[in-house]
Amino acid sequence: MNRLRAGAAAAAGALSAGTALATTEAVAAVVDRDRPSLIGSMSSWLIEVLSGSLKDVAIRLFGVHDKAALLTGIVIVGLLAGALLGLLGSRRPLVAVLGLCAFAAVGVAAAHRDPLASTGEAVVASIVGTIAGTVALLVLLRFAADLPPRADSKVDPRTERARAARRRFLVTGGAVGAVAVGATVFSRRLRSGLSPVSSARRGTLPAAARSTPVPAGASFDVDGLTPYVTAASDLYRIDTATFVPRIDLDTWLLRITGMIDHPATYTYDDLAGMALVEEPVTIACVSNNVNGHLIGNGIWRGVPLAPLLARAGVHPAATQIVGRSVDDFTVGIPTSVALDGRVALVALGLDGDVLPDVHGFPARLIVSGLYGYASATKWLTEIELTRTEDVEPFWVQRGWSRDGSIEIETRIDVPGSGATVRSGTVTIAGVAWAPSIGITMVEVQIDRGDWRAAQLAVAASPNTWVQWRYDWSSATPGSHLVAARATDRMGRVQTDQPRVAEPQGATGYPYRGFTIG
Repeated sequence: MNRLRAGAAAAAGALSAGTALATTEAVAAVVDRDRPSLIGSMSSWLIEVLSGSLKDVAIRLFGVHDKAALLTGIVIVGLLAGALLGLLGSRRPLVAVLGLCAFAAVGVAAAHRDPLASTGEAVVASIVGTIAGTVALLVLLRFAADLPPRADSKVDPRTERARAARRRFLVTGGAVGAVAVGATVFSRRLRSGLSPVSSARRGTLPAAARSTPVPAGASFDVDGLTPYVTAASDLYRIDTATFVPRIDLDTWLLRITGMIDHPATYTYDDLAGMALVEEPVTIACVSNNVNGHLIGNGIWRGVPLAPLLARAGVHPAATQIVGRSVDDFTVGIPTSVALDGRVALVALGLDGDVLPDVHGFPARLIVSGLYGYASATKWLTEIELTRTEDVEPFWVQRGWSRDGSIEIETRIDVPGSGATVRSGTVTIAGVAWAPSIGITMVEVQIDRGDWRAAQLAVAASPNTWVQWRYDWSSATPGSHLVAARATDRMGRVQTDQPRVAEPQGATGYPYRGFTIG
């Protein structure tokens, strides 16, 4: 096979694979847009199997865009596999067709394992997608076979015939590609919004019976400094769900089970009708590196966890609270920690509104002072009381620390990394946190000199971060390096020993280099 025919066969395979994938996406969206597609189920399966290494690499490279990167990677691998099938199919078409069928079977198997997916719907989508991909492949391979076996020249009598063959292949291939793109856009638009019934059902949350307000003086007026309250749209999202669950409130229930005297089941209206509280709480991802941004301070409204559990009657031997999501993700919270008086909520709202889908609608757990992997179950459906040794949560099974306590940390926001600032008084500012304990002091060090106390803003409670600033009045022109460290209310000083984020949180001082012009 010459290069022209080989390239055409590979292109035919890639276009056919893209058509098959796009068709499965479109069919899945039409059948039930509130369930994941085959690609979504396959990505969830990959996260489950390769979760430790895959998550670390994805977050390190792409941050909050890790899921989009994973889905894109699956599509790219599918297109490359399709190109290989096209090459094989140029000589043995049946092999290529069987290859498409095998990929469809893998998708159905992934859907069968996915708690959010429907195996029957996956079978329908895979059959339609395989048929579309097979038709596209056979047609394009047939046209690729008509291409000339060697390069044309003006004296070659087959020139017009060869040109016609090329045009036919390019036009058909372009049409197949357009269909694939159109199906993809159609499925994305279909999934982009809630149905009117679902949207209306969510309504608004009742006012909180008790709230901790954001005090005056919580924010410094410094350009580039992180706001004290993180808007819901800006709050980081790191979790294992590539498909954001769409929950039907008419069927959703929260069950409290396990080692308790009185098992209980609550509807959404039951929880919303209880005495709600509203608390600002800073949450952080364990993958947040020193000076990182996988952290935020939200205003959470919900039901305190302690009264719910007291009503259920927790057995003394129940040392662990397991939060279980609708997609079977689990966290394990020490019972003693959740009930020691810190803020611990079944949260229903964020920043004055119901929870956004991506942040756990209709309910999630918020426990001050614990990293998300050890507390913040989104799309919560069950709270189970167990002994610690009886249930290993998702990330503990994969070697992460059971102690998910957030480290004492600070971050330098201003000046920006590598920035050039004007001479005169230079403001150095950032945020510091030790949720559930609180910060009493932040110090800065300039050019490895003495530590100097920064000014702290007012924090709503020990459960949130605090803004800080230091105005360097004796700043001199040239390049400078600043470091920062925080001290919590127990007198513990942030360690200078660097440690990678996984499996129990990054440590070390943040540094920031800048130039005074």
